[in-house]
Amino acid sequence: MRSPAVAGQFYASDKKNLERQIEECFKSPLGPKAVPTVRDGPRKIVGGVSPHAGYMFSGPVAAHLFSSIASDGFPEAFVIIGPSHTGRGSGIAITTEDFETPLGVAKVDVGLAEAMKKGLIDIDPQAHYYEHSIELQLPFLQYLSKDFKFVPICMAFQDYDAAVSVGEAVRQATAGKDVIVIASTDFSHYVTKESAEKKDRMALDAIERMDAKALYDVVLDENISMCGYGPVMAMITACKGGRARVLRYATSGDVKPMNDVVGYASVVVEKQL
Repeated sequence: MRSPAVAGQFYASDKKNLERQIEECFKSPLGPKAVPTVRDGPRKIVGGVSPHAGYMFSGPVAAHLFSSIASDGFPEAFVIIGPSHTGRGSGIAITTEDFETPLGVAKVDVGLAEAMKKGLIDIDPQAHYYEHSIELQLPFLQYLSKDFKFVPICMAFQDYDAAVSVGEAVRQATAGKDVIVIASTDFSHYVTKESAEKKDRMALDAIERMDAKALYDVVLDENISMCGYGPVMAMITACKGGRARVLRYATSGDVKPMNDVVGYASVVVEKQL
């Protein structure tokens, strides 16, 4: 069992307060403004992008993706790909250990995880123990449903070839299955609001075109301090053929006045009909 690493720091450490915090994210003026209801029906969503800062700052933006997922219906499983901030463990790592949060236990789809163990991808729980980028997504999903499984992939290697390799492994393992692939990332870090909005728009344009190479090039060429561009490139590769749409972009400066901000975006990827 993988214990929570950032409960009490990035989000509330007890169930009641965490549920209230998530509801506030949904109801926030920066959020979708209402708590969603999970629906059944033919699903369109295959992927998405969600931030992973403290819920006070990025939670309302993240809530847009999870509200869209609730309205679309839950899949058989999620694949959540996040960057490594710790540098621990393998360069690209899955774990088969379930994740515990204050809202309960999120179960890993072990069969799906093992099907992705190929190429650069290892099974290494050490890479996940203190990493927050995947953990931050789980309470939102747990608030909406207690019955889902997921596969966590932690990426320290974020070069283009590695990201495409991960995306292809995910695409092959999920072929014919009902799965949503979520890339966890924040965008520009600790720059002026004007700079963040300008540079992050460039990155989001590449994401909306579902162009992994263009995203990689603009992040490097414009020196965009986006922590999870590798996971996003992997998601784009895994969801090839989908159509991306930005649901919400905001910065920490929209929550609280500050000189240097961090950018957050919520993006959904849907099947082309």
